[in-house]
Amino acid sequence: MVGGTERAGRRAAWRVATVAAALLFGGGPSTPCAAQPRGWRDLPPLDRPGSLAPNLTLTRHALLLTWLEPLAAPASGHALRLARLEAGGWSAPVTVASGDLFANWADFPALAEDRGGGLYAHWLAKTGPGKYAYSILVARSSDGGRTWRTLGPLHEDRTETEHGFVSFVREADGVRAFWLDGRETARGGDMALRTALLEGDRIGASEVVDPRVCDCCQTAAARVVTGPAAAASVVAYRDRSAEEVRDISLSRAEAGRWTPAATAHRDGWKIPGCPVNGPVLAAGGVEPRLALAWFTAADQRPRVQVAFSGDAGRSFGAPVVVDGERPLGRVALVKVPGGEAIVAWLAVAGQEGEIRVRRVAANGRAGAPLTISAASQARASGFPRLAVVGDELVVAWVAAGEPSRLRVGSVALAAIPAAR
Repeated sequence: MVGGTERAGRRAAWRVATVAAALLFGGGPSTPCAAQPRGWRDLPPLDRPGSLAPNLTLTRHALLLTWLEPLAAPASGHALRLARLEAGGWSAPVTVASGDLFANWADFPALAEDRGGGLYAHWLAKTGPGKYAYSILVARSSDGGRTWRTLGPLHEDRTETEHGFVSFVREADGVRAFWLDGRETARGGDMALRTALLEGDRIGASEVVDPRVCDCCQTAAARVVTGPAAAASVVAYRDRSAEEVRDISLSRAEAGRWTPAATAHRDGWKIPGCPVNGPVLAAGGVEPRLALAWFTAADQRPRVQVAFSGDAGRSFGAPVVVDGERPLGRVALVKVPGGEAIVAWLAVAGQEGEIRVRRVAANGRAGAPLTISAASQARASGFPRLAVVGDELVVAWVAAGEPSRLRVGSVALAAIPAAR
């Protein structure tokens, strides 16, 4: 738990860092293109052409950006790269891992920080000739991400099946990981949701959270307050019923066990295949409030929705539709001071797309959508990622093209229309 003085110090430090970075890259707020909001600041990382899969992780002392980029010729494969936002912009990238990494537009590497400041990272690596035969590998850093040592696979099995879509959450003295695990599919079984606790250099034994889930939607995890001096890990994921209804479910750790899947909202989306559109969670920190955002196309009505829980995810209020104009989804979510949430998604704009954000309140009110940038509707544009740094919202995504490049920038929270 972070005290008020420390929070104020972090806000001030991040305000200095983001403003200084903006000054470095153009002498102040950049001149936005027609699709970008007033006051937008570009924060370009030192990525190589062809980069993809950006992710943002806010630790106690830094904002970290990770991504995948192709290795320079004549080498083949990809590298997982990491940079830190500093007063002068992004630091020189550090390589976390490189080689025959499985690079995917929707299944992106993630980072997490434990209580002692240790960092964990994961990536995917091929394990066989099959298209979806890949494993999850984990590494740990004890020096803020400057150097890394590989711990090995996150899962015990060595089946040549799909393992991926990892989410992390800090728990006790370590970090808990959740992922989609395909070991049973080798015998004609279902994709499962599994979890394991990482402490120090040790990867704990995995356990099943849900034995039948959607095959390739992202998972999301959060830590929420459940009572006086008590907290629990919560995971959200796209479930899969025997009738192929694929709505969003949650499970929570209670008395050392994972609760049965509980549907957040009964959309009733019946679909015979995976939509590759998972949920996102954002917790309130020192309270049991939780925000959930997701995409659904139930009843042939594609839409992005946000719902709030005041009881640590046991129940949710009616969802707020933030975009019902046939969006593509690919949601991201953060909580902001005052209990509100900001959701980002890929909207449809004619034949192209747009990265949009919108402020949503627990009372069901929402501000006007704000367009961050024009974007492609292609898979190569990936998923936008968000982080709140002081008084600014940082957004990262992929500018699809030949080759693709990363886009990162920030805008003041005050520039995002209020929920009314």
